[in-house]
Amino acid sequence: MKKDSNYYAHSLKGQPPEKWQPLEEHLKNVAEQAASFASDFGGEKWAYLAGLWHDLGKYSPAFQAKLFKENNLDTEFVLKGPVFHSEAGGHLAVLKGWTGADRVLSWLIMGHHAGLTDFEPDEVGARALRERMKHPEKSETIYANVPEWILDREMPRQPIPPGASPAFYIRMLFSCLVDADFLDTERFMDKARSRRRLHQYPTLEELRDGFMKHMADLIAQAPDTHVNRLRKEIFQSCIKKSQLKPNIFSLTVPTGGGKTLASLGFALNHAVINGKRRIIYVIPYTNIIEQTADVFSKISGFSHVVLEHHSNLVDDDSEDEKRTHLRLAAENWDAPIIVTTAVQFFESLYSCKSSRCRRLHNIANSIVIFDEAQCMPPAYLRPIVSVIKELFSFYGVTPLFCTATQPVLTKTKTIDFVFPEGLQKEPIEIVDDPESLNRQLKRVKYFLQSPGLDTVEMEELAGILDEEHTSLLCILNLKEQARQTARLLRYGRVFHLSTNMCPEHRREVLKNIKHFLADGQEQVKVVSTSLVEAGVDLDFPVVYRALAGIDSIIQAAGRCNREGRLPDLGRVVIFRPRQQPAYISQPASLAEEFLCERLDELGTSSLISSYFRKWYWQLGHEAMDKKQILELLGGRRLNYYFRTASERFRLIENRDCIDILVPYGDVSDLLARLVNEPWNERSLLRRLQQYSISIFREQYEVLGKKGLLHNVVPRQFAEELIMLDESLYDPIYGLLPLEEASPPGPEGFIV
Repeated sequence: MKKDSNYYAHSLKGQPPEKWQPLEEHLKNVAEQAASFASDFGGEKWAYLAGLWHDLGKYSPAFQAKLFKENNLDTEFVLKGPVFHSEAGGHLAVLKGWTGADRVLSWLIMGHHAGLTDFEPDEVGARALRERMKHPEKSETIYANVPEWILDREMPRQPIPPGASPAFYIRMLFSCLVDADFLDTERFMDKARSRRRLHQYPTLEELRDGFMKHMADLIAQAPDTHVNRLRKEIFQSCIKKSQLKPNIFSLTVPTGGGKTLASLGFALNHAVINGKRRIIYVIPYTNIIEQTADVFSKISGFSHVVLEHHSNLVDDDSEDEKRTHLRLAAENWDAPIIVTTAVQFFESLYSCKSSRCRRLHNIANSIVIFDEAQCMPPAYLRPIVSVIKELFSFYGVTPLFCTATQPVLTKTKTIDFVFPEGLQKEPIEIVDDPESLNRQLKRVKYFLQSPGLDTVEMEELAGILDEEHTSLLCILNLKEQARQTARLLRYGRVFHLSTNMCPEHRREVLKNIKHFLADGQEQVKVVSTSLVEAGVDLDFPVVYRALAGIDSIIQAAGRCNREGRLPDLGRVVIFRPRQQPAYISQPASLAEEFLCERLDELGTSSLISSYFRKWYWQLGHEAMDKKQILELLGGRRLNYYFRTASERFRLIENRDCIDILVPYGDVSDLLARLVNEPWNERSLLRRLQQYSISIFREQYEVLGKKGLLHNVVPRQFAEELIMLDESLYDPIYGLLPLEEASPPGPEGFIV
């Protein structure tokens, strides 16, 4: 075929070729948009060329014939052999002899559908980039059909900034390319969807002004208490420090000090002053996300600008334009304020998949707030710190570490928080004197249940809790211990919380707990696992906490005398249960040393700092990158293992668990709707996640053999939905041990 023939990027079903998208137009659009995205970090020349060449393979007669055949149209193009349209652009860079640049462009172009792969074939075989680059000559015949202005390009002369990670730079360029490709394809293929994406958000300046009015009203209406006065001071410190130039910041505030709204005030004002594009909240647990998003949505003008992105998010059925744009924005984080999980954030930063990498370029030039920063898992701490350093140093990100128990991420060789010459190495603390603030916000006194922390059996613990003639919270490290203890309690209105209960069940229980605490007519006794420890707004006069890490104990204390309403200090009692999970043993053992020697200092910044330093030293350098992520992506030789690193970087270890539905609440109605409303399948499946729990595969197989699991969707559904038998799900404790099940229910689950 000649170069003046018509070549197309995309067809429209049922439409003649003159209505299809010309390939030259698509390449130009993607190149320009990818370059625009990459301009935030100085990668526009690389992104432009990658966009211009990403679909060169579509100039092959075989691809064009495929388009015509799919639309049942005659054509002079011949469909001969397999079609690999994503390789030709990379092969062209190889043929031009662009050593080094050919690898970068091949990674971007050859991966724009399949994702970034490893360079060497050790783990991925023929899918390795080295293997795919080996025979560039197989694409040579295609170039005869490509316009000269596209072919005749110079190698990008845009060096990676000194000290920056080439692997991360490639990943950011990849994000620009795949998002530009997705968006241009959508603009042509689905104009209605594309228009919904073009929502006009308020500016950050408008949001800042509305927020400041909201805070002024909130402060004016708040009771004049000691705690509220300190919250006001913290907020004012955040506004003052937000005027500083971009840097790394920390906000060390005791639980209940109002850090959620204070940190938002910092971020909004800092963004307006320094021209940042968006604010991203990174939160360890979904229950905190829901609570944070709810707090933000109550601010005037915020309800349709806050993107809540996590696995438990429930789509509503509304076609309200103000909400549909947020569902689309979740794909690439194109929203002013994003509230997401640490899993979503960090696994996206190390992902190899196109769909997850789309959002990375929108992190550049943002403010990223790491709430409950102490929850960063030690086994991945070095890769986590490395990527935060990279975002700050080279991509215009202002990080803010926000917690009551600030981990030590600097001044230690173990973590390698080292910055390029001339950049600030220590986070700037927003609160001028955290130690003084700790003293002023001291609302609890710590006690050891016994002087030597002797072990306590569950029966003995229940007796101790029964002797407390007041409302209390008891936090244990094991689900079975929480269930046993709750069942043994004899006095008061008893509640139980653990992940053996589905999210909707836990939500209902928390609602009831708050109701009875506010009512004040009965003793409320809650026995829970650590899920209530961060971000759950509960306030008890007494908290019992099973021995764990210092940070966990202090976080638990944040549920005690939270509002400072008691005439005296609240009591936090630490005890040692006989059985401890393996992951708790090391931090708990270290915590015991501090508790026995420095109990009166518990909660102070100096003790917390000492604890983290010693814990990280005990863990050692290698244990803080146990999957060797940095080794897979290190160096400047461009032989990176993107896919292997992505598969290894899992903040929540896949312990071969399976999600099952439980017979609780509205689950039957939702299943019935799933059958009758196939058009609403995606939304309903997301809602059903609120009625699921996760169990180990071995447990799943045992329950299946005993007839305690039922398939609850008809045959036409491709994916199975398995429900636990009602005999094994308790309205108080959730999933029961097998030996406590009543006789199995009828075979199957009637919808």
